[in-house]
Amino acid sequence: MQPEPPLVEIRNATIWRRTTRVFDSLDLTIEQHERVAIVGPNGAGKTTLLKSINRELYPVVKDGSVFRILGRDTWNVWELRKHIGVVSQDLQQRYTPTTTALEVVVSGFFSSIGVHGVLAGRVDDDQVEAARGTLDELGVGDLAATPLKSMSTGQQRRCLLARALVHRPHTLILDEPTAGLDFAASFDYLERIRELVRAGRNVVIVTHHLNEIPPDVDRVILLKAGRIVADGRKRDVLTAERLSAIYEAPIRVAEIDGYYLAYPGKT
Repeated sequence: MQPEPPLVEIRNATIWRRTTRVFDSLDLTIEQHERVAIVGPNGAGKTTLLKSINRELYPVVKDGSVFRILGRDTWNVWELRKHIGVVSQDLQQRYTPTTTALEVVVSGFFSSIGVHGVLAGRVDDDQVEAARGTLDELGVGDLAATPLKSMSTGQQRRCLLARALVHRPHTLILDEPTAGLDFAASFDYLERIRELVRAGRNVVIVTHHLNEIPPDVDRVILLKAGRIVADGRKRDVLTAERLSAIYEAPIRVAEIDGYYLAYPGKT
């Protein structure tokens, strides 16, 4: 039996975002069954890396460069979504306020923003049933016909999570998962993520808030200015010394029940 290919295999990759070269000679491997957090300050390259894995951005084509997802250099995006589901605040903001919860989830089958025009005619009963079932699993089934504008931000985020899960992918990529949520919604959402992890889902969490990292995630990749400055076990990477250095501010770190918290250090 051949070994499984990595979820992500990157070697000597150069990645631009518009006119900015974010990564140069990037090397990174994430295995399929790892649970990983990618941490770093604004501008570190977290979102660029996510968009590259998600095939919204592509690396420069050059000799000796590799950027493979699940062992393949090229993917049909619709097919890739069956393996990797993505949830981000950016994606959430692209939906119009009148889009219903059910339309959000069904659009996951087409990697689209909503299901309008020609796409609406391609939606079948099985897809609608699967979408309703996924909304039910996340506790928002009663909102199927409700437009986003009539929901709380936490309910909207659960609809986006349902969109990512409707394909039953093995891996979820979560970008700043609790951005815009209050304490109650944040804690509820993070617990739902933990339940997915316990059920066997792999997660890659992109964040600069340590409390968004579930205790079940043990590997942390620390980025600064387009470079990997640390990569290893959470307890070895999330230290006051490392975080103070990359954020260029005095930071202390506490661990409570498997969660890590950052707070101001001595000035």
